[in-house]
Amino acid sequence: MDPTGDKRAVEWLVAVAPDPEACRFEWERNPLGVALLPAGLAWDVLIIPGALGYPALDVLTHCLDRPGPVLADFGDSRIGFFVPPGTSARWVGTGVRGAGRGTWIVVPYPGRCTGGTRWLIPPDGDGTLTDPGVLELALHEAAARVAGEP
Repeated sequence: MDPTGDKRAVEWLVAVAPDPEACRFEWERNPLGVALLPAGLAWDVLIIPGALGYPALDVLTHCLDRPGPVLADFGDSRIGFFVPPGTSARWVGTGVRGAGRGTWIVVPYPGRCTGGTRWLIPPDGDGTLTDPGVLELALHEAAARVAGEP
C-alpha cells in the first residue's frame, strides 16, 4: 500500500473511535502498532476459522477486483472479513463469530507489521467492504473445495 493509501486507511479506521485524534496519536506511538476500535459503526467483522477463511479469501480475490479489508490473527487460526454494519446481527453460520455494535476489535496500523494481528487486505481508505452475499457464496465454494467436492 502506498503512504497516501495508508493515511486514508488510518483516517477511515480512527473515524469510529470515540476520540479519533487521541486514538491516532496513541496508535502511531504504540510499539505494538495496534488499536482497539469499536465495531458496528462503519463496519462489522465476521470472524471465520482460518481453515475455511483462507480458501474463501482465495475465492473472493478471484471474483472481485478488491474485497473489503481482511485481518488474520497470530497463527492464522482466524480470518476477519470487514462487512457492512449490522451484518453480524443477521449472520447465521456454524463456527462464524460476528463483531458488531457493542464489540471492539484489535486492529493493526495499516502498512505496519506486528507480531499478532495483521492485514491480509488492508483498508483502502474509501470504505470498501465485502458484500455479505458475495462472502456467503465464497464460503460455500470454499467449503466445497475443503470437502473435496467438484
